[in-house]
Amino acid sequence: MQYVKDLTHGSIRGQLVRLALPVMGSSFVQMAYSFTDMAWVGSLGSKSVAAIGAVGVLTWTSNSLALINKVGAEVNVSQCIGAQRMDKAQAYASHNLTLALLISVVWTTLIWTCAVPLIGIFGMESDVTQLSVEYLRVVSTAFPFIFMSAAFTGIYNASGHTQVPFYVNGIGLALNMLLDPLFILGFGMGTLGAAWATWISQVTVCLMFFYVLMRRRRLFERFRILVPLRLPYVPLIFKVGLPVALLNIFFSLISLFMGRTASAEGGYLGVMTLTAGGQLEAIAWYTSQGFSTALSTFVAQNYAAGCTERIRKAFKMTLGITAAIGAGCTALFYGGGEWIFSLITSEPDAYRAGGLFLKIDSYSMIFMMLEITTQGVFYGTGRTVPPALVSITGNVLRIPLALLLGHWGWGITGVWWPVSMSSILKGCVLFGWLVLRRHVLLTGSTLRPRSGLLS
Repeated sequence: MQYVKDLTHGSIRGQLVRLALPVMGSSFVQMAYSFTDMAWVGSLGSKSVAAIGAVGVLTWTSNSLALINKVGAEVNVSQCIGAQRMDKAQAYASHNLTLALLISVVWTTLIWTCAVPLIGIFGMESDVTQLSVEYLRVVSTAFPFIFMSAAFTGIYNASGHTQVPFYVNGIGLALNMLLDPLFILGFGMGTLGAAWATWISQVTVCLMFFYVLMRRRRLFERFRILVPLRLPYVPLIFKVGLPVALLNIFFSLISLFMGRTASAEGGYLGVMTLTAGGQLEAIAWYTSQGFSTALSTFVAQNYAAGCTERIRKAFKMTLGITAAIGAGCTALFYGGGEWIFSLITSEPDAYRAGGLFLKIDSYSMIFMMLEITTQGVFYGTGRTVPPALVSITGNVLRIPLALLLGHWGWGITGVWWPVSMSSILKGCVLFGWLVLRRHVLLTGSTLRPRSGLLS
């Protein structure tokens, strides 16, 4: 365990902060990828922006599928490290990488083959559809590298080295920022230039992960990237990772419906408010997600080591930090929503509409933090199904609530209130689930031989 951080001893607060900050940075780097592409493509005109935007749902789904092996590595590898079973940790790391490659190849083949009918769903003009299909087919060939990088990220998070994914992804972002203007404008490749810039950046990130793991900082002795798949590793990886992937896929699909409803109720201002407001909310979401991932890794190691008291203290500390962040976001969104949106758009109608959205959304900030933080405890103990059930159910409820409030004549606020109310509900329900089942969660170890994790 020369290069693996043992989180079962030492300062709890210090370990959580050191784990969380790089994860937060990595999340913002991933956000910056999309912003960089969109900013340069915007110079080509609205058709190019629409072409890339149409691919957004499919890339979101792809990134969600990649979570199967990212979370699978974070949880199973962490627990094996906590149990001092480095042989099993190595086996789970190899299996997650192998599965990531297999899943991504199948998914890439499907997307490439069905690119035309998939993009055709949006009903855009033929020239825009053609641009979108070409962009999708180039980007899809990078999916194997993206999936592998996600698995590498999970392995390093599990080992306590969350700074490695941050550095690697940061270099990838810098390369993407350099290549975008060169390919899009310099070489005159247009939309395809953005696709190839992203492709080269993602391949570089994956190769850097490979170099760091195999040459620079070997976490395991005699480590193999690809291995023959064996039981019980594969089912346990899917058991942990698949619910998280489905949670994110459902979220993207429901967001599509809410976007169409916002358009119907508020026109382009409704769509602008929902998308821009969601990006502002994502800043708070990614911040809390960093602490949730850190908590998940911390819980997994200590859970396997039987350090229950450290888990309780870590949860309370993390909850205090994220609650403070949530309270700050509540105050900012409630009192300064219009001002925040005025930084994005100078149109009075637009920033007033955005201010109303943020004011309604502000009521749910603390509860969103509560849900995300509580997820960290469930994930760390290997129980990812309860958070998925709560999140999917709560998000699905947004649809009938929006339809009902629209029928009652609430207008565009009938779209915003379901978003806020469902977040409040999800936070309360998942926290209540943890409180009621905390003894089972922390003592019914998934590391028992019958579960197969260490057998």
